[in-house]
Amino acid sequence: RPYLFSNTLAPSVAGASLKVFELLEQSDEMRARLVANTQQFRRAVTAHGFNVPVGDHPIVPIMLGDAALASRMASELLDEGVYVIGFSYPVVPKGKARIRVQLSAAHEPSHIDAAAEATWMELERPYLKLQRFSVASIQVQKRWHVREPLQD
Repeated sequence: RPYLFSNTLAPSVAGASLKVFELLEQSDEMRARLVANTQQFRRAVTAHGFNVPVGDHPIVPIMLGDAALASRMASELLDEGVYVIGFSYPVVPKGKARIRVQLSAAHEPSHIDAAAEATWMELERPYLKLQRFSVASIQVQKRWHVREPLQD
């Protein structure tokens, strides 16, 4: 009954956490692999023009702006075998909708490539329209908008 009227950790969570610390003390391999996987994914989706905030955290937000788009894209990616979560208001501020990808040391480089490719291929879906526009610095940015209403 550790969850009843309490915010304490369940014994299994505490035990798993202790085991993680033990594994991390034995080797740096898993942490290094997580860093490499995160860098690989961030580079890949950024290269395809997705708006990814600068950082090195393995939870990678891909900023889309539109709540319906984030929800639809998360659903489509799940159908492709890529587990992402869509977030929109009230979880994040209005206009800051995103999908969130969480990398792991268990992923192989081929998994990272496949996830990045599936994410990029979503731009080819008929419900998306890619618009490019120049900025004062001659940098080209991309924005995604829903082309047609969502249908259940």
